[in-house]
Amino acid sequence: MELFESIRREYEFGEGTISGVARKLGVHRRMVRDAIRNAIPPARKKPDRPHWKLRAFIPRIEAMLEEDQSAPRKQRHTAHRIWRRLKNENPGIAIGERTIRKYVRKRRFALGLIGRDTCIPQSYPWGLEAQVDWYEAYADLDGERTHLQVFEMRSMAGGASFHRAYPKATQQAFLEAHELAFRRFGGVFKRLRYDNLKSAVKKIMQGHRREETARFVAFRSHWRFEAVFCNPGKEHAHEKGGIEGEGGYFRRNHWVPVPEAQDLEELNEKLLVACYQDEQRKIAGHELIVGQAVLAEKEHLLCLPDEGFDLAEVSFPKVDGLGRAKVRCNFYSVPVKVGTEAQAKLYSTYVEIWHEGNCIAHHERCYGRYQEILNLEHYLEPLVRKPGALAGSKPLEQWRNQGRWPATYDRIWELLMSRNGQQEGTRQMIELLQLGKTHGYDVLRQAVESALKMGSCDLSAVRYLMTADQLEREPAEPIDVGPLSCYERPMPVMTDYDQLLSVGEVMP
Repeated sequence: MELFESIRREYEFGEGTISGVARKLGVHRRMVRDAIRNAIPPARKKPDRPHWKLRAFIPRIEAMLEEDQSAPRKQRHTAHRIWRRLKNENPGIAIGERTIRKYVRKRRFALGLIGRDTCIPQSYPWGLEAQVDWYEAYADLDGERTHLQVFEMRSMAGGASFHRAYPKATQQAFLEAHELAFRRFGGVFKRLRYDNLKSAVKKIMQGHRREETARFVAFRSHWRFEAVFCNPGKEHAHEKGGIEGEGGYFRRNHWVPVPEAQDLEELNEKLLVACYQDEQRKIAGHELIVGQAVLAEKEHLLCLPDEGFDLAEVSFPKVDGLGRAKVRCNFYSVPVKVGTEAQAKLYSTYVEIWHEGNCIAHHERCYGRYQEILNLEHYLEPLVRKPGALAGSKPLEQWRNQGRWPATYDRIWELLMSRNGQQEGTRQMIELLQLGKTHGYDVLRQAVESALKMGSCDLSAVRYLMTADQLEREPAEPIDVGPLSCYERPMPVMTDYDQLLSVGEVMP
């Protein structure tokens, strides 16, 4: 600014020419013309090239952006997440987050900018409200990319959250996640805000009125909270902006890169750990960190009931001619007679079949339609009468696909059939499986392997190997007879009878 003032003053009251001013002040004639034209210097042009410190990490950043092309849309890297990963992979690097943001923004400029509406800040008393929603995410379970539905609940006063993944967003999963979230927070919020979820809303009436499902009404009455529903439509998502922002934050920080786990249970344990890790952060505008807010809010929550709500969806199917009970749209095997009326309890991840007060079958829940979930163990009793049906049975095929039928079973089955004939050998194989039902299939597998190593395929040998540990007895401990020692007598000897032998030799 001072240079422009000197140029203008020299041109007005001194040299009077552009060339003369440029020579005298040592500047370019173009700058003299700019100063004459306007007293305010034009904005300095910034070079469109990456910072020199960033050049060594550009291939890594490009690799992350390339990785995002195949990642789920809501599980892609943000500039902040890229910066955090670079810092973790290269401790001690001196690259600012602003530099990363600038470069990533330039690379994503072709995607355009997303405008936002002006929202009104809200304040929430302790324990008053929490918001609930579902979002989609992907995880690699046992090496396979799996699509999941994730339940989330967020405290609006404290900012703490709870996340749990399920294969499908069923009503049983919806209610179960509520109970787990209440235990995580240590109480029940007085009011919960929802979208118009099918698990809770049966029909949208005029205005704010909703016809809720009977099961959700009973659940809400049991836990004593008030349910509030947003207006329908995406344009009203701002009515629960807290949970929308929480879902985005949690995805960016804990679902990127795509998490890996052995099964869904292990994944949910990781998500719970991540929820507790987030208690160390401080949300902008809050005086307390999230963990301190959780403790402060717990005193204002409704107390947890002594007993939980029965989450099972109950039905009473009859067992058909194939030994199956139909639950929802799928068929599950049961070990009872055809025509028996059983009680089916459907949970979020499994199905239980009850009869006369006993749980007679437990299956992993199937989310397909008209699928058969069969357990070979449930068909052992009728297979004793029909051994020829074992080889081509669908329960056996499912056991093979699940890895529950090791190769040693086929080897001993072949030996039993070659020794006793096909029908009798198969019947003895079924009896072996019944031993596994009684003593455990791991014990049966080990006993079969041991029998084959010894060159035996006899049913009695396998049964002995399975129960050998039970036949062992600990040796009796010696006891002090004390005063009874006076009744001890010497052990009898047989040497005197040897004289009879010598007498017999001299007799004619």
